[in-house]
Amino acid sequence: MTSGTQLQAGYSFYYMRRSKRGHNKGEDDDWTDAVKPIGTARTIEEFWSIYDYIVRPDSLPSTTDYHFFREGVKPTWEDPANSAGGKWTVRLPKKGLLGARYWEEVILALLGGQFVGIPDGEITGAVISCRDREDVLSVWTKSVGTLGW
Repeated sequence: MTSGTQLQAGYSFYYMRRSKRGHNKGEDDDWTDAVKPIGTARTIEEFWSIYDYIVRPDSLPSTTDYHFFREGVKPTWEDPANSAGGKWTVRLPKKGLLGARYWEEVILALLGGQFVGIPDGEITGAVISCRDREDVLSVWTKSVGTLGW
């Protein structure tokens, strides 16, 4: 058993570095092979031990993504938890720590169940995609249109 302050659900961090040319089907390995697990947190203490270790989004090279998904949900549309879902996306210009700050706010809100009025488990994860001119922050959902934002 894991000691510490239990989370309502475990969450897993993943890392992915895309080529600057983009990813073409059949190029190198399968896309899902490019997504590398970092670690899974089931307690607050485990979360902070992972989060304190990883590089902040504002310091990542362009074409790098972090994925933060409920334990057991893979950060792909093919995963059954995501296959009927959608995503909400915000494009954030590269201005200071804007992308990193919003990323942190979203994942902390997920951990704390702070999305008021959204059923538990409806949000499957979040992605920050670091690009040359902007960061793209996405919140993934189990079903299309349920967030009502």
